[in-house]
Amino acid sequence: MGARRGLLIILSSPSGAGKSTLAKRLRAWDPSIAFSVSATTRPPRRGEVDGQDYHFLSADEFRKSVAGGGMLEHAHVFGHFYGSPKAPVEAAIDAGKDVLFDIDWQGAQQIRNSDLGKHTLSIFLLPPSIAELRRRLESRGQDSAEVIAKRMQKSWDEISHWDSYDHVLINDDLAATERDLISIVTATRLRRIQQPRLVDHVRNLQREFEDMS
Repeated sequence: MGARRGLLIILSSPSGAGKSTLAKRLRAWDPSIAFSVSATTRPPRRGEVDGQDYHFLSADEFRKSVAGGGMLEHAHVFGHFYGSPKAPVEAAIDAGKDVLFDIDWQGAQQIRNSDLGKHTLSIFLLPPSIAELRRRLESRGQDSAEVIAKRMQKSWDEISHWDSYDHVLINDDLAATERDLISIVTATRLRRIQQPRLVDHVRNLQREFEDMS
């Protein structure tokens, strides 16, 4: 085990509120932060690489993994299954590496309720306004009007769960939000539960104290 225990950093927001951008900036600040590569049953898009962008599984493979306890969380979104494989996450945090999750509130809840929940740091990003959220979705030029409408409908469901997160940031200034995000991660790494060597250190202090008596 490393000098500290790794964190499961959950970053959630409605689509368009900036979580993908902030996830990239967080990993640029500390490249040792691993990104949890999700498993999905949707077909690969052009340019996507299996094992790098997603683990692409058949529906049967996905269901077997869930049944065997191989997923930390999973959900059915827009007609496909998505989930976070458990084994690579356990290996990373045992080695003292943080793992970043870009997931929704349902996935966040499942991870918090798992046996790794005590090592979780959850952060929710709110948009400055609904009008700005729509503008950001439209300006990306990635989705059809129908998909944007679906994402907007889903956005309030996401926002309504804001108070189940450890920290909530209003992303009205990207640079300021990035600074706050880094501060939160830095402080949480120092939680007592993330520092397994503290127990041995205190025992050594106790022995020193007893030797002085």
